[in-house]
Amino acid sequence: MGEMKSAFEKAMERVAKIGEPSEEETLKWKYVPEGQALAAKYLKEGGSLVAELGRYAEEARPFVVKGAEEVLLRNIDLPANDFAKKSNKKAMEAIKALKEDKGAVENVYSKMRRIFEHYEQDGEQQRRQAYEMLKQRFQAMIQQAMQQQGGLPPGARVDVESQPQFQEEWRRTVAQLDAQYNTHLDEYKQEISSLR
Repeated sequence: MGEMKSAFEKAMERVAKIGEPSEEETLKWKYVPEGQALAAKYLKEGGSLVAELGRYAEEARPFVVKGAEEVLLRNIDLPANDFAKKSNKKAMEAIKALKEDKGAVENVYSKMRRIFEHYEQDGEQQRRQAYEMLKQRFQAMIQQAMQQQGGLPPGARVDVESQPQFQEEWRRTVAQLDAQYNTHLDEYKQEISSLR
């Protein structure tokens, strides 16, 4: 009968098979998180991301840029409020400063801006209409339920907007409306990520 190995021994054998990480993997593991931290600091405090990059050695810079770009792209979102608009502008400016092909970046940004404009204009109208329809539907359901239970006189109003079920349904509706915009936005973010 063969010798039984402990789980630790088996794990150590697997680790030995993997081998040492390449120089590129080591640089990636070290500098991508540093780039992410730099971008987070930039978004929070401002400053010059490009100047901060100058502190890194040439071989580390692509990994720092990759990490920073990941965080910056994640922070581009639909312009639902003024904070999101400012955050988008700041992130987009930083990404453009990091990229070599600024013309290609600007072409993608043009498409993003069209999505943002549509979201703010036509999307706002869609959201208002959806909100009113949902409010009317909930009002009718609550009135009908209350009248069946005999607790609400005909013609009386209930504040449906404060109802948790209404709020939950509204969040779901907004998520569905925003999904179409987010799909395009995600495609553009991928496109930016692939640019040099």
